Amino acid sequence: MTKIVNHWIGGKTAEGASGTFGPVTDPATGAVTTKVAFASVEEVDAAVAAAKEAYLTWGQSSLAQRTSILFKFRALLDAHRDEIAELITAEHGKVHSDALGEVARGLEIVDLACGISVQLKGELSTQVASRVDVSSIRQPLGVVAGITPFNFPAMVPMWMFPMAIACGNTFVLKPSEKDPSASIKIAELLAEAGLPDGVFNVVHGDKVAVDRLLEHPDVKAVSFVGSTPIARYIHTTASANHKRVQALGGAKNHMLVLPDADLDAAADAAVSAAYGSAGERCMAISAVVAVGAIGDELVQKIRERAEKIKIGPGNDPTSEMGPLITAVHRDKVASYVAGAAAEGCEVVLDGSAYTYEGAGFEDGHWIGISLLDKVPTTAKAYQDEIFGPVLCVLRAETYEDGVALINSSPFGNGTAIFTRDGGAARRFQLEIEAGMVGVNVPIPVPVGYHSFGGWKDSLFGDHHIYGNDGTHFYTRGKVVTTRWPDPADAPTGVDLGFPRNH
Repeated sequence: MTKIVNHWIGGKTAEGASGTFGPVTDPATGAVTTKVAFASVEEVDAAVAAAKEAYLTWGQSSLAQRTSILFKFRALLDAHRDEIAELITAEHGKVHSDALGEVARGLEIVDLACGISVQLKGELSTQVASRVDVSSIRQPLGVVAGITPFNFPAMVPMWMFPMAIACGNTFVLKPSEKDPSASIKIAELLAEAGLPDGVFNVVHGDKVAVDRLLEHPDVKAVSFVGSTPIARYIHTTASANHKRVQALGGAKNHMLVLPDADLDAAADAAVSAAYGSAGERCMAISAVVAVGAIGDELVQKIRERAEKIKIGPGNDPTSEMGPLITAVHRDKVASYVAGAAAEGCEVVLDGSAYTYEGAGFEDGHWIGISLLDKVPTTAKAYQDEIFGPVLCVLRAETYEDGVALINSSPFGNGTAIFTRDGGAARRFQLEIEAGMVGVNVPIPVPVGYHSFGGWKDSLFGDHHIYGNDGTHFYTRGKVVTTRWPDPADAPTGVDLGFPRNH
């Protein structure tokens, strides 16, 4: 019997009533294992109504109450991390170690939310004028929504909701319909931790659910992570409906390798950053820029390492890379490799025809490792965010040429430089046009107490996600100016016991 994933509204499972369902496949076999209910407008409205009702009390709850629940949730999440990782592997396809790493990174933000009290402290100035004090405070927004992608079905929601609910908001999550089970498990753990009904809700679906969240008058803010075209749409539509928006888009992350770099370390980094999680991550390195005469040697080192990657089912402990999320996505990724030579690329490795040998896995969404060298900037494989295990190597004569090439990209999510020269690294971090920079670090995803986000077409909105920006996004500031009469100036005949001092 096919498993059915329903919504989570008002602290309990809400069976899908729209009659519309989407298929969820096991990427390793291609078999449909689950049906996920798609929400109607009315079902989205029910989730928002539950969140709005819960906000009446949750928004007034003490910081101590909120953080104590989050501490309990953190313990439960830690205890169930293996179970959540198994759900991710079954529906996304990534290997179990990658899935465990995803849960661990999500836990970082839960840790941050548990200590939210410090970030929510206000400010006070006394005696700005005679007997006048001015204070600033931060207050929650109300109902907020998160729309999250398939590639990190546990981590990205945890980049959002722990901060949001710690700040006193209530939350409606619309996760990817391709791998929805992790979000429901998280909802169950939050309920077990004692989170009041309606504070966290999950609705599954497609554009119908997304559009209703973007236009619903009771949703005050929307957080999104996904592709650039959809991020632009989310930002435009939600802003037009007077909502606060943080919409993180796509990427084409470059790694600049200077002639003085440790080429073995650079090759190790390029392989792990390009092919980890099958390249299905917005912080993947998808373009290496080799400066000077090191290109041939670097490409050879990358090739030697890439050819050793073991591809197989995510639940096989020996697998280092799993299949792609869907057959449609697999075919799209393969098309970039098939057309590369005609666009002037040198195809060093072509993994587009890879198949996994094993009974029952014939219809899995398999693809192998691809490596393209001497890629022109006009090639589609360079211009587009492929979101698969395809690494492009470009050549640059000088450091300045490499920086100019990277800065000409419309994306500005993350970038890295590999060098032994501290002066070059310092120049790079100041001159490069990207929101996150790694120095001899290939995937510069910030720790929880620093914010994550890009520049240019990789971010729409003013706030990055989590860290201090997360606190500011999920709260709004208020300034209070106060004057109180001195008790000594009480009307004649009323003695409050204060001395007359003027």
